[in-house]
Amino acid sequence: MKNKINAGALLTAVTLTALTGCAMTDQTESGTPKPVGTRSIDDVDAETKAISSQILDVIALKGKTSKSGPGVSTCEGAERGKLFLMRHPWSLTGPSDAELMKAMTRLKEDLPKHGWKITNFGRNSSKAKSLELTADQTEKKFAVNVEFWEKDSGGDTNEPTLVVNVVSACYQVPEGEEVDRY
Repeated sequence: MKNKINAGALLTAVTLTALTGCAMTDQTESGTPKPVGTRSIDDVDAETKAISSQILDVIALKGKTSKSGPGVSTCEGAERGKLFLMRHPWSLTGPSDAELMKAMTRLKEDLPKHGWKITNFGRNSSKAKSLELTADQTEKKFAVNVEFWEKDSGGDTNEPTLVVNVVSACYQVPEGEEVDRY
């Protein structure tokens, strides 16, 4: 199951990078990303953690959460070291399929109350046809994708799981600084 979550989180991260690249980052004439602003990595890291915490609060279930923290990535097509985005993939296991389904409904209903716009809610095209939610928070310049993996879905053996991926827009580091961690 560990490989399934990592592969799923990676696929989700790639999808969200494409979403945030289009929705929250303009392109220059040369096709390289134009950042939405200048921010320190530490500031975006702290905001990413706060947004993940807000998502967990809306889910409102106890369970086992993965221990991964936010990570820095280069914006697609950007020069390494100057532009960055933050990703925070994590998962929640333990509650039943029925409880996680209710959490997905809560996310769909409650995220808009917190400034999120739901851009997608429905079954995805994976073998398991997982329920998936994607939302943008344009004021804070973040996107989130949540997949509900039902117990033993898609022919695999797994516990009921919510796979969450929070991604920031592309930012430029302040003058005189470089992205020093990936």
